[in-house]
Amino acid sequence: MIKQIAVFLENKEGKASACCKLLKEAGVNLYAISIADTTDFGILRLITADNALALSTLKGAGYIASEVELVGIEVPDKAGALADVLIALGEARVNVEYMYSYAEVDGHAKIALKTAAPQMAISVLEDLGAKIL
Repeated sequence: MIKQIAVFLENKEGKASACCKLLKEAGVNLYAISIADTTDFGILRLITADNALALSTLKGAGYIASEVELVGIEVPDKAGALADVLIALGEARVNVEYMYSYAEVDGHAKIALKTAAPQMAISVLEDLGAKIL
């Protein structure tokens, strides 16, 4: 399991950069970042080198932020590798709420995915031979 920080932001100019600037000034290294938005708000998702510092910094500045556990896997960087993972999870009736990749190292992509059934997902992925992070 890997831990992600979710930050609620208004969907206005400069909000994401202000959040990232705050983390920069606190010395928090970002490994991954994703943002999902609607007309009025966005959710900034972060994987950091120091979630405790990131959370305390964000909350101290008045941001609404929380830590969420994700299933982290490593898949080969080849055609169909991610499809195989998603097919196996689908066949086990594990819903993936969202996912994003966050690095490619040694020919493998790292994937973070959110599901309501993380232990089931891990079991399915282990049976598939996926490397769990």
